[in-house]
Amino acid sequence: MAVLIVESAGFICSGSHPAPTLRFENDMEASANKKRILILGGGFAGAYTALYLQKLLSGTPDIEVMVVAQENFILFTPMLHEVAGSDAAATDVVQPLRKMLRRTSILIGDVESIDFEKKQVRVHQSNLVNRRDVTYDQLVLALGSVTNFYGTPGIEEYALTMKTLGDALVVRNRAIDVLELADSEPDEAQRRAMMTVVVAGGGFAGVETVGAVNDLLREALKLYNNLNEDMLRMVLVDAGQIILPELGESLGLYAEKQLSRRGVEIHLNTAVKSYDGKEVVLSDGTRIPSRMIVWTAGITPVPIVATTPCAKERGHIVGNEFLQVPGLPGAWALGDCAIVPDLTRPGKSCPPTAQHATRQAKVLAHNIVAAINGQPLRPFKFKTLGLLATIGRRTGVAEIMGIQFSGIIAWWFWRAIYLSKLPGLRNKVRVALDWALDLCFSKDIVQLRALPTPTMSGREALPALLVNEKACSSPEHTEKIA
Repeated sequence: MAVLIVESAGFICSGSHPAPTLRFENDMEASANKKRILILGGGFAGAYTALYLQKLLSGTPDIEVMVVAQENFILFTPMLHEVAGSDAAATDVVQPLRKMLRRTSILIGDVESIDFEKKQVRVHQSNLVNRRDVTYDQLVLALGSVTNFYGTPGIEEYALTMKTLGDALVVRNRAIDVLELADSEPDEAQRRAMMTVVVAGGGFAGVETVGAVNDLLREALKLYNNLNEDMLRMVLVDAGQIILPELGESLGLYAEKQLSRRGVEIHLNTAVKSYDGKEVVLSDGTRIPSRMIVWTAGITPVPIVATTPCAKERGHIVGNEFLQVPGLPGAWALGDCAIVPDLTRPGKSCPPTAQHATRQAKVLAHNIVAAINGQPLRPFKFKTLGLLATIGRRTGVAEIMGIQFSGIIAWWFWRAIYLSKLPGLRNKVRVALDWALDLCFSKDIVQLRALPTPTMSGREALPALLVNEKACSSPEHTEKIA
């Protein structure tokens, strides 16, 4: 049997493809000699399902586990804002799938379509014309989610997001750009617009992002001679009555108070109405000149989920307590793309958190093996252990086993718990070192751009270079900076 995990945030191509179809080598042989379990998704839900499966299936030669994902790593999303705020290095919050899943086959590509009747998934690998068709016997849908802009005018064109590692690096680079450009801007109005950063969304992602970026900018300001803290404006916008509603009113109010003390302007009961790249318009009519907005105000399942022929709720696949997809024999679902009933809270579904995804993965791995062996299935039942959030330097909020914490104690709990959950010993050591060095040294403000180096052809460029040399030597072509 083989297990395949596939992650995709791309679009579905349901029709015929002009490009030829390329099957896996020995794919038909594998189908004849083995059974294949296909798991779609390389995030917490998918990767940990594969991890538990390879443990349960160790020493079983007729079972193969395969993961297909867009990226060759698993991202530890709770520390994403640490990258944006220059508190941790980008490669320290990811773990290569091939290191984590040593006995699992890995295929990097995009899922283009799923044929539930033929039990076949079509995968497209970037830079390759051919598609690959992969058959399966069991299918696990752990496709994750993507950012949802809800049709807000201008947001899709101009807003930054905080969903992937690339997003965090872009936010970090743009935050540093705020200071680099504003330092040499002579116009006061333009300078203030450049130094205004808006974050939409008062949940965990939004609050932690605004706290991290606020710390980064205020600490780096001392390196810029023409700037001061009075010029910086950090704005958090949320449509709810309190921020961090999952933690309750008291901790939400505490977080709001602490952020306000650190210079963050908070707009509640208000939503972003539009953004044209220069000005943010709020639902109460407020206009905020800004060149940077970070959107964390909503997510939705990846587009491929919409093509799944099963029951859905708010765009999510509806699963049962055993993580099965009713109506699709041999199909399972978990993580952000699925609605799984919460047996500890009758009538409600499990929240889309990492602690639920990893525990769903363990139960699902057991159920897949049980289904293969004709044994009883185990229902998923798990009560949230706690919720934690950082709201800036050495300050956090947390609720653990029903007990609330705030301030430096909650911040310490956040670091201790998430450091212990970070995949890979190497990552744990390097992040711990990053945090230790942060106590003694200032934040790094080096911009890490992922753009190709400019090139030129020497033969074609020589005449232009000669013209430029003559132009630069002429007084009338020389610009002076007063």
